[in-house]
Amino acid sequence: MQEMSRKNRLFTDSVIRRMTRIALSCGAINLAQGYPDFDPPKAMLDRLAQVSYEGPHQYPITMGAPNFRQAIAKKCGRFMGRTLDPETEIVATIGSTEAMVDTIFALTNPGDKIIMFSPYFENYRAQAIFADCEPVFVPLKPPAFNFDPAVLEDAFRQHPKAIIICNPSNPSGKVFTEEELKLIAGLCVKYDTYAIMDEVYEHIVYEGHKHIYMNSLPGMWERTVSCSSLSKTYSITGWRLGYAIAPQPIMDRIKQYHDFNAVGAPSPLMEAAVVGLEMPDSYYEEFGAHYAHMKEIFTKGLSDIGIPYTDPQGTYFVLADIGPYLKKGQTDVEFCEELTHKVGVSAVPGTSFFNEKGINNIVRLHFAKKDETLYEALNRLSQIKEKMA
Repeated sequence: MQEMSRKNRLFTDSVIRRMTRIALSCGAINLAQGYPDFDPPKAMLDRLAQVSYEGPHQYPITMGAPNFRQAIAKKCGRFMGRTLDPETEIVATIGSTEAMVDTIFALTNPGDKIIMFSPYFENYRAQAIFADCEPVFVPLKPPAFNFDPAVLEDAFRQHPKAIIICNPSNPSGKVFTEEELKLIAGLCVKYDTYAIMDEVYEHIVYEGHKHIYMNSLPGMWERTVSCSSLSKTYSITGWRLGYAIAPQPIMDRIKQYHDFNAVGAPSPLMEAAVVGLEMPDSYYEEFGAHYAHMKEIFTKGLSDIGIPYTDPQGTYFVLADIGPYLKKGQTDVEFCEELTHKVGVSAVPGTSFFNEKGINNIVRLHFAKKDETLYEALNRLSQIKEKMA
């Protein structure tokens, strides 16, 4: 048999999704893969019920149903502070994951470099490898996850084609400040670099912090792609509806890859999702308050148990220090597997996110769960010392 692709040797399966499979196999509470256990907005469910009988059920226009793209343009334009053209500046994708892949292929050539902050969402490194690109990592320093501007400019001096920024950031929970984004924007302009923004957590930002769109900064619309999805904002991670927003010269390239990569997003789900995109501003205020409530329950619970953690500025993730519970020689992957089986709570090992070597004491937990689920998870975690001994 002929040799298969060598790229597979450079990455594993998703550790996040692997932990979900382990959690399901033993009935653990899944705080590894970030999806809620509560329902989407009722208006979207009601509309989905109608669409199941009315349709559409066939192929959509490849770039996304017109009313879906129009709704994205109106909603996102409102928050971004600009008028978006749904015909030339938006494409609907199979989640933000596809939007990111299409964008990387559209902007890069084999051998190009892509800057990423570490810790990073595990998909980014694999996506860069798909495109034969070389990741260049810049560390974010806990607990605030700030970066050193000099180190960042050293990375830009390597003449990268693009920088990937998750804002708010998975897994650290960092929300980049306006000052930080302007500094990055200045380097993008200076070194002629594209900004690929993953903004799926744009509406999960906590008091004292503000999400700012990179494409709203001076000189950045022309070189920014904003990738996002409906998954987090409307609690529909299984619908797999995402989108990319970019100026037409970039969008024309992204659409080419989308056309042959995915053909189109699901027709009935796009139709049902329009009512979500048309929600008033009060929806996003209530949505944010709900996540602040869940964060308070979970972080207070971790404090009461005595598990150290970094306080997230946005997203629904917490990085926790499990150093006191690690056995000698145990890896964080082994710890998370044991935690799932013995304690009944699933987490993600930090080595899935950090490029820096020697970080073996961090796990990622998420709190996008019903109150009762969080209280039960905390009850189980309160027994971590005894059960992991």
